[in-house]
Amino acid sequence: MRKLQVLGVHHITLTGADRQTTIDFWEGVLGMPFIFDQPNLDDPEQGHLYFDPGDGRLITVFTDDNRKADNRRTPMDVGCVHHLAFEVDRATFAQVPERLKARSIGNSGVKDRGFMDSIYFKDPCGLLIELACYKFIPPRGSSHAAVLMEAHKIRVAAGDDHIAEVHLADAVERIVARSQASLSENREAKNPY
Repeated sequence: MRKLQVLGVHHITLTGADRQTTIDFWEGVLGMPFIFDQPNLDDPEQGHLYFDPGDGRLITVFTDDNRKADNRRTPMDVGCVHHLAFEVDRATFAQVPERLKARSIGNSGVKDRGFMDSIYFKDPCGLLIELACYKFIPPRGSSHAAVLMEAHKIRVAAGDDHIAEVHLADAVERIVARSQASLSENREAKNPY
């Protein structure tokens, strides 16, 4: 038996309401360029709109002008999508509450998640959207996932409940020490003052 090794998210497809509501939300609120559309190849009565979330991958939405947006929370039954999270930079994150308020979009306020900050709100169809901002930058040649895995190991060894900023800082330091050589014989922390 062998794995079916994946290489990343190819796309996520959602069932949306009408075409204009879909474009207004995904591009007009979240800033995702609307890159192309075509009929839903399994149901030509529906549109299939494609948006770039910022990493060159795709968020796609099936639309039907006979469907109206319903902002009630989408189901949270087993197997249902709980929420979609999108990364924003710190400068944008600081503006999110004000920019949502300007549109009268209710939100959770800032939530500290230890390794990131988050704000949650619903799209016009009731899907919970999270805008997230990491509290760290991975070392060159590394990734957010690598830092989080290292921080998890540090957290578990310390007996702490969740990843905190101290675990992130120590994880980044460990990754740099492993990946970048030094002429120093002793790379331990020192106080030259």
